[in-house]
Amino acid sequence: MAATMTIRMDPAVKAQAQKVFADLGMDMTTAINVFLRQAIRYNGFPFEVRNPEPNALTYSVLEDVKHGKNLSGPFDNVDALMKELNA
Repeated sequence: MAATMTIRMDPAVKAQAQKVFADLGMDMTTAINVFLRQAIRYNGFPFEVRNPEPNALTYSVLEDVKHGKNLSGPFDNVDALMKELNA
């Protein structure tokens, strides 16, 4: 006898996932069962789960902030901010 599972997810994520799985010839239930069986087999996630490391641009911006370079503002009002952003 099959067990029933109810999950909540973002409708856009669900639609995108359903398209991916349909392209692979399976429905959402089959895809979730594949994932769960692989998780059991690997005794954890069947793929790497981690926060991505910051890229070179992020490191550059962090260095600028640390040294007070390439900064704008503070702004007295939204109009001044928008003017700077659109410059």
